[in-house]
Amino acid sequence: MLPVRQADIVLIKGMPSQRHFCVAFVMTFFSLFDVPVFWPILLCYWIVLFALTMKRQIVHMIKYKYVPFNIGKQRYTGKKSTASSSGLSRD
Repeated sequence: MLPVRQADIVLIKGMPSQRHFCVAFVMTFFSLFDVPVFWPILLCYWIVLFALTMKRQIVHMIKYKYVPFNIGKQRYTGKKSTASSSGLSRD
């Protein structure tokens, strides 16, 4: 949908994330906004948030058998040629 009014154009051009960052940065200097947070709850929140946002990528990695955390170095070996297929015998 294309912007129709001048107000719509301003909303599209604006960077709301930058404005939110500035407001949050200024709020850190006032003790009124200093809310105590129980850290285990915050940790659980971030784990759930990470799992929900990464669900699609994790499903994609599992589908194509991509293992990002592999212990040890994987060794690749070339095709094993058989003596009968090449016509040469190895001694």
